[in-house]
Parts: sequence; C-alpha cells; structure tokens
Amino acid sequence: MVDTPPWLLVGLGNPGPRYAGNRHNVGFMAVDSVCDATYPPPSWSERFKGRQTTIRVGTRRCVVLKPMTYMNRSGESVQPAAAYHRVPAEQILVLHDEIDFPFGRVAVKRGGGHGGHNGLRDIIRALGTRDFIRIRIGVGRPVHGDVSDYVLSDFGADEVGELSDLLARARKAAEAVLTDGVRAAMNTFNRGADEPAKN
Repeated sequence: MVDTPPWLLVGLGNPGPRYAGNRHNVGFMAVDSVCDATYPPPSWSERFKGRQTTIRVGTRRCVVLKPMTYMNRSGESVQPAAAYHRVPAEQILVLHDEIDFPFGRVAVKRGGGHGGHNGLRDIIRALGTRDFIRIRIGVGRPVHGDVSDYVLSDFGADEVGELSDLLARARKAAEAVLTDGVRAAMNTFNRGADEPAKN
C-alpha cells in the first residue's frame, strides 16, 4: 500500500523577534494557532531552511512549515519540503497576510497570482506552479504611507484586542480546507471576501 502524502501547511513571515508582531508575520501566528489546537503539543525541528513539525487535523496528517529564509525567499524552504514529503501542489496550504482585505477578513483561494506578495511570488517561482491553496488573512492597507512599512510594523492597539479572533478564524479556515475540502471551505469563508479593504 502506497502511503498518502501529507498536507503541507506553510505559514509565511520573517524570522526573529524584531518581526514577531508584524502584520507580515500573521501567517506564522496563524499556523501556531493551528498547532496550538492539536494534542499532543507539536515538537518543532530545524529543516528545509525553516521550522517544521507534524500534526493531525481530523484524519489528515500535516507537515507544518515556517520558512526562516525571510519572506522574499520563502520558496527556498517550501520547495524542498514539498519535494521531500512528495506533497502535490493541491495539498499545499499557505497562510499569509492580505493587504487587499480589511483587518479581520479571512478567505480561501485556490491558485491565482501573487498579488504583489513577495512570499507568494517566490513560492510560485520555486514550485513552478500557482496551483496551491491559500488562506488570505486580512490586515488592511495604510491610509497614507508606504505599504512595505505598514506590513513590517506591528498591529495597532485597536487591532491587538481582536487579533486572537482573527487567528481563530484563520485556523478554522485551514481546518475546514483539511476536513471538508477546498470548495466547502470557500463557501463558508469567502462571503464578501472579494471586496477591497476600505480602511
């Protein structure tokens, strides 16, 4: 009997305490939320230029990966991990910040472009395909100023109080993809998700 390949859950962010609370690191926070909801608590190891652990979500075996390469080189971690575990693109689930959604909105997407997100851009380059699944976690856009400065800054005081709710929603979206399938998860989480951020 051939082993079924695991799912690969990838949280995007930048390594180190300097970036830990940044909007750009909400992907790291979200996969931590997924792992925190599992038992026994996962044990992390250093592999594939990242931090890796294995969990179960329902009946699904999942390899969880946090690339430690910095955002714009995320593909250097994701591609070798996917190749080693023989994970097809349709079983790669990437959790990332989405500036085109207001803070609090979460949506599921299959395939598509990178939308200017450098982590997604590098994963597409490294994998040679866009056909992986994404959990888009809304962090909003700045009213004024540079987008890069905005995503590399911490959540505002008004957002911090609601961050746990946002991460719980992202976790539930990831769990829905794994247990119910992509289409069902999209039907549940994507209502109104194509509206641009208004803040």
